[in-house]
Amino acid sequence: MAESAEVAPSDANLGRHLAQRLVQIGVEDIFTVPGDFNLTLLDHLIAEPKLKNIGCCNELNAGYAADGYARQRGVGACVVTFTVGGLSVINAIAGAYSENLPVVCIVGGPNSNDFGTNRILHHTIGIPDFGQELHCFRSVTCYQAVVANLEDAHEQVDRAIATCLKESKPVYISISCNLPGIPHSTFTRIPIPFAISPRCSNKAGLEAAVDAAAAFLNKSVKPVMVGGPKLRVSQAQEAFMELADASGYAVSVMPSAKGHVGEQHPHFIGTYWGAVSTAFCAEIVESADAYLFVGPIFNDYSSVGYSLLVKKEKAVIVQPDRVVVANGPAFGCVLMKDFLRELATKIKKNETAYENYHRIFVSEGQPLKAEPQEALRVNVLFQHIQKMLTSNTAVIAETGDSWFNCQKLKLPDGCGYEFQMQYGSIGWSVGATLGYAQSVPGKRVISCIGDGSFQVTCQDISTMIRNDQKSIIFLINNGGYTIEVEIHDGPYNVIKNWNYTALVDAIHNGEGNCWTMRVKTEEELIQAIDTSLGDKKDCLCFIEVIVHKDDTSKELLEWGSRVASANSRPPNPQ
Repeated sequence: MAESAEVAPSDANLGRHLAQRLVQIGVEDIFTVPGDFNLTLLDHLIAEPKLKNIGCCNELNAGYAADGYARQRGVGACVVTFTVGGLSVINAIAGAYSENLPVVCIVGGPNSNDFGTNRILHHTIGIPDFGQELHCFRSVTCYQAVVANLEDAHEQVDRAIATCLKESKPVYISISCNLPGIPHSTFTRIPIPFAISPRCSNKAGLEAAVDAAAAFLNKSVKPVMVGGPKLRVSQAQEAFMELADASGYAVSVMPSAKGHVGEQHPHFIGTYWGAVSTAFCAEIVESADAYLFVGPIFNDYSSVGYSLLVKKEKAVIVQPDRVVVANGPAFGCVLMKDFLRELATKIKKNETAYENYHRIFVSEGQPLKAEPQEALRVNVLFQHIQKMLTSNTAVIAETGDSWFNCQKLKLPDGCGYEFQMQYGSIGWSVGATLGYAQSVPGKRVISCIGDGSFQVTCQDISTMIRNDQKSIIFLINNGGYTIEVEIHDGPYNVIKNWNYTALVDAIHNGEGNCWTMRVKTEEELIQAIDTSLGDKKDCLCFIEVIVHKDDTSKELLEWGSRVASANSRPPNPQ
């Protein structure tokens, strides 16, 4: 449509403008929960033919779905009602903030006439100040807009969405419930498409950073590269691989960066996660005399209770707009993508670290062969999941032992991979699976979810069925919160066991395409996988896997003890 085209007077309203803005930035699906304050707004949003409404069972899952959608599409959106809905979705928005995901959180707000009247409204905490929700969102969004009049609505909405894209963080937009459908002259023309000015590196700073890093790395004997989770927000994945090709370094990733770096690269050595790293990866990284960390987050989880054996004076640390060389000179206003590409032109090829890895590497053994009708083991389960992966699949790993088991999967080129490590909210994967699958219908999502996490958010299996999704969900039933058990056990980690397969059958209720099976042995697992990839390839497939409560990965056992030690440190002396 031409920028100067006029809008029919009846369509010249805020609701239509917001819908069109969402479509312009790439949103085709909005994840919603209706409430009386957002119903009129929803009418106008879903009237946009290019915008599909995905009605969710609760606000938390709507937020998780927008998170999963943004991971693939680059931006997501959810719509909830005032306070009772906003404070329910806020946990998911906080998780998206921690992962640098642009999510537009839209709330249907109070009637514009009620502001400042000293009235008390429902869905609030019972005081006449309507700002509680806004105050809460200020900490977990990069911009907040409260649209209570039409005069500046256009500017507020546009500024919020532009900030969301620029900062790659969630934003909050509250729209008074009586405004979406009122015609206003502000909206009589088709809005000009967003044009976010690209950020640029300071040229002198970039040159200085590249020279300093090249001088440091080129004099080292066995340097390595480690990719971190901020590769995504910097859109520097390709530049990282270009540098990997030019340098010849051994290449690894931090756990939360899995999926951001091509694992089929000839010098890829696995996940660097301290004591729970991929076999032989930690030995190569920690024995290096120089390491290039690109976009890292060093928290207590990624550092295995602050136990990484790396030294800042041996590191070049590259953040989205800052480079620090050997814990010494720091260079600001240097974009990660620009730095990596320029460094690739000045780095000397050095394959020593990879040659050392190749020299010491011993292929991991296969799980012990299961006896006929033997109880299924988790390591056998993931051996079979590995065989399912192709360029047309994506893996969603729930918080828990699935973190560690999925880390060991070797991803084919093009295979997606997502999990939420920084925030680590249990139950995230159900909504994220919904959102991710909706964003890319051409990929089949394979989700690995523990029973404890599933109990938190299971309702939106219903939404997956309603929207004809074809994901394969492995529900790993081991009778409790296994990750918490390995950190600190107690009776609170035991949960009521459900008949999960029967639950999903009840949600299915004969409407839509859904197939379920419970498996207890390898023979049954093979049958279930064959069916999900064959006769039921066009169905949502739910496979409940029964395993022993103590069947955990060795990595979780090690990681749990180290995190427990970090958590239990006594107070420092006063």
